[in-house]
Amino acid sequence: MKTLFLDCAAGISGDMTIGALLDLGVPMEVLQTGLAQLSLPPGSFRISAAKTTRLGIAATHFMVEAPEQHHHRCYSDIKELISVSGLNETVRSLSQKIFLRVAEAEAAVHGVSLDKVHFHEVGAVDSIVDIVGTAIGLDYLGMATIASSPLPFGSGWVETAHGRLPVPAPATAELFKGLRVTPDNVPGEWVTPTGAAIIAALSTAQGPAPEMTITAIGYGAGTKECQQRPNLLRAFLGDVSPRESILVMETHLDDINPEIMGFLMDRLFEAGALDVAFSPLQMKKNRPGFRLTVITDKAHLDGLANLVFTESTAIGTRYYPVERRVLERNTASLDTALGPVNVKKVRLPDGSFRTYPEFEECRRLAIELGMPLPDVYRLIEKTAAEEP
Repeated sequence: MKTLFLDCAAGISGDMTIGALLDLGVPMEVLQTGLAQLSLPPGSFRISAAKTTRLGIAATHFMVEAPEQHHHRCYSDIKELISVSGLNETVRSLSQKIFLRVAEAEAAVHGVSLDKVHFHEVGAVDSIVDIVGTAIGLDYLGMATIASSPLPFGSGWVETAHGRLPVPAPATAELFKGLRVTPDNVPGEWVTPTGAAIIAALSTAQGPAPEMTITAIGYGAGTKECQQRPNLLRAFLGDVSPRESILVMETHLDDINPEIMGFLMDRLFEAGALDVAFSPLQMKKNRPGFRLTVITDKAHLDGLANLVFTESTAIGTRYYPVERRVLERNTASLDTALGPVNVKKVRLPDGSFRTYPEFEECRRLAIELGMPLPDVYRLIEKTAAEEP
């Protein structure tokens, strides 16, 4: 599963996020083309990016130049701006999610409803560009999930449209609700409202970096120079094998009719079991028997247990939680000398793929063509191995 981990040790802002995405390989042309879909007045902004360093570490600095504006946009204005744009559905949805979090924070701070919220900093063109540009970059990279480190709390004071305010600014503090923040011994504002909104709206987890295979690293530079630490947002792009919590249900059977076992297995799969297996074992009084193992999620546990009691000689079951890790997989059509064949493609941690012929497809072809089943398997595997 394609994952972006944002290391916010030095904070996060909209321009730092876009800088990191550009550093990861998002073309500037993609950003320019996407932002041109917004119905903003001609000449209202100009974007640029430059390679720079922060304490000797190379990074990309993204900049937005916009004439000073004296009107403030309300939440409905920005919603409409994005909704009527030519941006694709994913970009519109991501942008709206971020702006909604900002609007909710501003509404809470000022004690007004969403439709009465007027943006200042975040309603300015440069912040609109930062948020929509972030959505464009994430869409280009095809992100499945986003995670982040805890955010630095910051300290000191910041100048805003409402005057001089303590760090974190009220809107940022409101956005911190539900997020993990950490004390910071470097004075200053290191998380902007836009940066906090990006994490609040899009990050599915906060904490240490997930176990992942890293494929690229991007560095987005902040505007401020800092001698205590590099003012950088690090973005790690990689693949994470999904982990999930499941349940294993077991029972021992020493008096079940073997003819019933196949029927029971079919019924358990039909009822939602993730996997079913019978294992031989020696039971008490040295009796041969079987261990029935059923893997399930919590939602199907009771129904599957009732089915075991109904369709077998079991008078009790035990179950316990376990975690499992599964590789990303999908079904694809493979062109072979025998015609198109459905195969299972599994993505390995290093990003490569392994292809498995589907048994039912091989069985069908073997019967239709009068070929030995092993020959069908070998031909499909050979074709899959020759795929570019």
